[in-house]
Amino acid sequence: MTSIDMGLGLMRLCLGLTMVAHGYAKLFRGGRIEGTARWFDSIGMRPGRVQAWLAAGTEVAAGLLLAVGLLTPFAAAAFVSLMAVAGWTVHRGKGFFVNADGWEYNLVLAVGAVSIVIAGAGRISLDWLIFGSNLLSGWPGLMVSAGLGLVAAAGLLATCHRPVRVAAAVR
Repeated sequence: MTSIDMGLGLMRLCLGLTMVAHGYAKLFRGGRIEGTARWFDSIGMRPGRVQAWLAAGTEVAAGLLLAVGLLTPFAAAAFVSLMAVAGWTVHRGKGFFVNADGWEYNLVLAVGAVSIVIAGAGRISLDWLIFGSNLLSGWPGLMVSAGLGLVAAAGLLATCHRPVRVAAAVR
């Protein structure tokens, strides 16, 4: 085990548990899944209840997988997909910085997850324990995590994003 392995493990834990916390909040905090479903409907992600369960479940599962370093490229693809959809539906047009509701945070989570895949999950991971090596690191890992994540996001947006159009005011 090297300092690189320790650094990768720490980064996986930080990013993964952050994502788990977001899924947990959708399920158990505030308005819970019903409030989350109403919010998804309000931003045009339909049907809201399905989207709420899909987002919460994916956040918890992908976060846990990344945290423990299991099937890391696929966990990172889920991060990319989640953050691309959030960036498009919620933060687009609000600038870069998170303090103005911009897409900064989405970018950091997605790029952080993909970077871990490119470097490899490290020796302190279930990928290493089970497969004896990093699973799809380097260029193949980049293609799987970023490519699959962006394709999934585009598919979800194309099939489920139906924002309410506000009619132009008649003068």
